Amino acid sequence: MVPSDTVTRILDAAEVLFAEYGFSETSLRRITGRAEVNLAAVNYHFGSKQALIQAVFFRYLDPFSVDLHRRLDALEASEAGASNLEGLLDTLFASVLEMPSNNHDLRTFMKLLGLAYSQAQRHLRDELRSHYGNIFSRFLKLLRQATPELADDERFWRLHFMLGSVIFTLSGLNTLRDIAEHDYHQRITIRELAQRLKPVALHALRAPVADVTPACVVDHHLDSQVASHPKTGTHS
Repeated sequence: MVPSDTVTRILDAAEVLFAEYGFSETSLRRITGRAEVNLAAVNYHFGSKQALIQAVFFRYLDPFSVDLHRRLDALEASEAGASNLEGLLDTLFASVLEMPSNNHDLRTFMKLLGLAYSQAQRHLRDELRSHYGNIFSRFLKLLRQATPELADDERFWRLHFMLGSVIFTLSGLNTLRDIAEHDYHQRITIRELAQRLKPVALHALRAPVADVTPACVVDHHLDSQVASHPKTGTHS
């Protein structure tokens, strides 16, 4: 169903303002002013500010999910197969770079994605899991096949560190381009930037596993030391 002109104007305004000011700091009044509609139009089409926030994300992620499913189908059918880590990352990067949107501003969406995790938007994260859990689960299953040497918790951390790098890099695209041109006399496209980013993501997933001692074990060890040397301890 093609959205009405009013719905499109509201979503366009909300998207830009949320990315610039944050979700909590952006009022519906500011959105309606930019979209040149009245508050009743927002309530009629979306019902609430939470629903509007979710609709901004769905506009990007619905076509992205379809595209990534299609690319994963092709990857699994290829000779290399989905267990190829580099091929899996290529597939993800291709879908991200080709992410359809009304204004094709990937930077804005990446800012929004970062805000979804840095601000108190539990309702949004729950909705994203509900709507796109199948594509995330599929990608994670293939990632597990491509990195069998990693424990599930280690894979979880590395995946989120990698996604954090992608979001930070693509949301700051203009700044990075300015730095590259001013300091290194390089003019870089978004695809060239993605090619520079890919080996970083690849090595992050392939790096040796660090020996990380859980904090609870360290605390228990310190408590044992204090107990065996009571003079160094503090007693109430």
